Amino acid sequence: MTSAVKEAVDQKQYLTFFLSGEEYAIGILRVKEIIGYDIVTTVPKTPNWVRGVINLRGSVVPVVDLAVRFGLGERQVTKTSCIIIIEGQSENRNTMMGVMVDAVSQVMDIAAGDIQAVPAFGTRIRVDYLQGMAQQGKKFALLLDIDKVLSGDEAMGLQELALSSEDSKDGSASEPTLIQSRASAAKG
Repeated sequence: MTSAVKEAVDQKQYLTFFLSGEEYAIGILRVKEIIGYDIVTTVPKTPNWVRGVINLRGSVVPVVDLAVRFGLGERQVTKTSCIIIIEGQSENRNTMMGVMVDAVSQVMDIAAGDIQAVPAFGTRIRVDYLQGMAQQGKKFALLLDIDKVLSGDEAMGLQELALSSEDSKDGSASEPTLIQSRASAAKG
C-alpha cells in the first residue's frame, strides 16, 4: 500500500462545532443531520442537561444541552445555535439523539497520526469524554467520545422516553408524557 493510500485510509472526517468558546469534534459517520434550533418540548423529571424532545419528521428525539452536560452552564439560544442529530445503537435498535451546540464550524479530515492524547489537566470537561485532541493551527479541537457523553442510565432513560412517546402516538399509552413547550428564544 502506498503512503498516500495508507494516509487516506487512516484519515477520518469529523464535524467540528463550538460550545462555550471551545471547539469540539465528533466523527461524521455518527451525524445524521444538523438542524436549526426550534421548538423543544420540555419533559418533567428529566436531568437538567436535557432540554426536552423535538418532533423530527414524526419521530420523538431527545435533545441534550452539551454545555449543561459538561457543567459549563446553560447557554442562551442564538441565531447560530443548532441541534446535531446523532445516530447510535441501543439494545439492537437504531436510536437518534439531538445535541444542542452554540454553532457548527466545519468538516475536517484528521489523520489518526494527527490525534494527540488528552492531558490529564486543562480541559473544562471530564477527560473520559474525550478521545483525543486534533491540532488546528495554533488551537486544538477536542475529539468527543459521543458514546461516553451520551451513555449511562440517564441517557438510557431518554431513549425509553422517546420510545414511550412513540408508543403514545400509536394509542398504546394512556397519559401524555409531554407537558409544556419551550419556544425558540432568539429566532430573529
